[in-house]
Amino acid sequence: MTFLQKAREGLHKLMVGRRGADELSLALLITGLALSVLTSITRIGVFYLIGLVAYGFSIYRMFSRQIEKRYKENVKFLTFWHGWRSSFKQFINRVKNMRQYKYFKCPECKSRLRLPRKVGEVTVTCGKCHHAFKQKA
Repeated sequence: MTFLQKAREGLHKLMVGRRGADELSLALLITGLALSVLTSITRIGVFYLIGLVAYGFSIYRMFSRQIEKRYKENVKFLTFWHGWRSSFKQFINRVKNMRQYKYFKCPECKSRLRLPRKVGEVTVTCGKCHHAFKQKA
């Protein structure tokens, strides 16, 4: 058995019954890396300490045997992350298309709607709550 095979087998034995890397752990590692870069640029030590805490918590999560707790933490993070990411993508789309469309909210249910620009004043029916109202585009 070669050295690499022994090392691989030893690592496999070490990780049995542990959570390993998940999305939250990877996000913590990326955050720690970003804070390390920020520390080298700004020379502010607080960023370095927060980065170390992020690294430490990520490693703790990877080697933890409390799989159920780590799973619940990861689900909470993913719920938050996907909601934030979706909102950010919608914002970017609105900024990108603001010359072609006028964006507004329904006065009843507050859902986002859009109209092509330069169509004048039209009656809009919300697709979500079916409320009809006039809107100028």
